[in-house]
Amino acid sequence: MENKNVGFLILGISAVIIVIIFLFNSSLKEIVDATCLAEHGSSCPMYSSIKQQTYLSFSIVAILIIISLVLIFSKQSEKIIIKKVKEKIQKKKIDISGLRLEDKQVFKLVQENSAIFQAELIEKTGFGKAKVSRIIDRLEGRGLVERKRRGMTNVVVLKD
Repeated sequence: MENKNVGFLILGISAVIIVIIFLFNSSLKEIVDATCLAEHGSSCPMYSSIKQQTYLSFSIVAILIIISLVLIFSKQSEKIIIKKVKEKIQKKKIDISGLRLEDKQVFKLVQENSAIFQAELIEKTGFGKAKVSRIIDRLEGRGLVERKRRGMTNVVVLKD
């Protein structure tokens, strides 16, 4: 919630408290008038205590009003937001000239999908499990891909 909204909220609460103070003050004076005039006359000690309580409650409300005005008119501190701009990662030239034809085929599939299950590589290439495993071993050795274990299978991803 913004400071301005909180200030208006406190100001509204202060207005309600002022109304309540006047209601209680008038009720107390009526009670004192009804009970104290018969015994003490117009110099009843309860009148002074009513005045003290009224001044105390008005001073508390005045403090609340000052706080609300400060919140309303104070400038909210500026938030400095620094957005980190991600630099476009230039695709680094990957030297695949020394790779075998099947290695290039598997690497291209991994590169197109960015992550692919090893079983899916077997399906798409038509190679056997052992051959795909050896090809991935060679690609891992060159630092091109990485194998990550997922349950009973592996996911082959490009190495950063």
